[in-house]
Amino acid sequence: MSSTATGSDLKSLETELLAGIAAAGDLPTIEQVRVGVLGKKGRIAELMQTLGKLPPEERKTFGQTVNELKGRVTDALEARKAVLEEAALAQRLANERTDVTLPVRLGPVAEGRIHPVSQVYDECIEIFADLGFSVAEGPDIESDDLNFTKLNIPAEHPARQEHDTFYFQPKEDGSRLLLRTHTSPVQIRTMLGQKPPIRIVAPGRVYRCDSDQTHTPMFHQIEGLVIDETTHMGHLKWVLEEFCKAFFEVDEVKMRFRASHFPFTEPSMEVDVGAEAIGKPGQWLEILGCGMVHPNVIRNCGLDPEKYQGFAFGVGLDRLTMLKYGIPDLRAFFSGDLRWLRHYGFSVLDVPTLSGGISS
Repeated sequence: MSSTATGSDLKSLETELLAGIAAAGDLPTIEQVRVGVLGKKGRIAELMQTLGKLPPEERKTFGQTVNELKGRVTDALEARKAVLEEAALAQRLANERTDVTLPVRLGPVAEGRIHPVSQVYDECIEIFADLGFSVAEGPDIESDDLNFTKLNIPAEHPARQEHDTFYFQPKEDGSRLLLRTHTSPVQIRTMLGQKPPIRIVAPGRVYRCDSDQTHTPMFHQIEGLVIDETTHMGHLKWVLEEFCKAFFEVDEVKMRFRASHFPFTEPSMEVDVGAEAIGKPGQWLEILGCGMVHPNVIRNCGLDPEKYQGFAFGVGLDRLTMLKYGIPDLRAFFSGDLRWLRHYGFSVLDVPTLSGGISS
């Protein structure tokens, strides 16, 4: 190939390429033209591959000419692309219109819902925090010792049987781990690791082999513990009364304490509140169990029961939720039904506060 013939061929190629660029009518087409011209297998790349076949005296001139061609073609591509982008934008502006009179879409923050149990969980913590309690937490998987033995629960107690408790396989030393049946092990861990005075609440999930309209294998509890040198039954009754008034958002609440038995408290009581708190006068609602901490439990945690005493209580958060918000079936809590959650759920902005109203 002589330099004269090569120059003529390049001129014809440039005319062809520029014509193709000018004919591109939209952005996808101009992109195809760019790849066909400047891509790794494009027309310009093919020309550069012929350099090695030319005589040495022609290579420099040919290479410079091809580079100049590449520059002109690149400029033409960019200019055509800019024109097509402007035309595409003008078309979008002409076709895409926004009706500013339409209502604003709420979005996930407004449409999302907090589960009623989660809301009650926060409500209870807010109330007890105002009463001077701190929150303590512990693992869901516990040892038999912390879940039962240190709580003064005897080996033959029904709660320790496999029909009531989820056990893991025994370890080599014969000890067994289990899914905690209450949050009381958190109380034990606190007494083992902290010197009195102690004032905590322990909310969390608990597990028992039970399932019907009012029981599920996993549910939620919040337990309270106070240990010091002077706490007595009157303090326990006052705390529970203040909690119930704040939780049910009433000025007065009727309460009755019925004698009961729990291995970890002595004396032990079941607590009922008047149904006036939820707009059903003339009835009583059982809501929790409580009592003075058994001296054996205090002793098991390395404290002197002659010096220290205290009270403990426990209440099911799921039951509180059903009572306060009129939810008839516990199983719906775990159904994952979005219709149910939209009906009973709370806005993410409904943060419980005593100043603003627990459930306002």
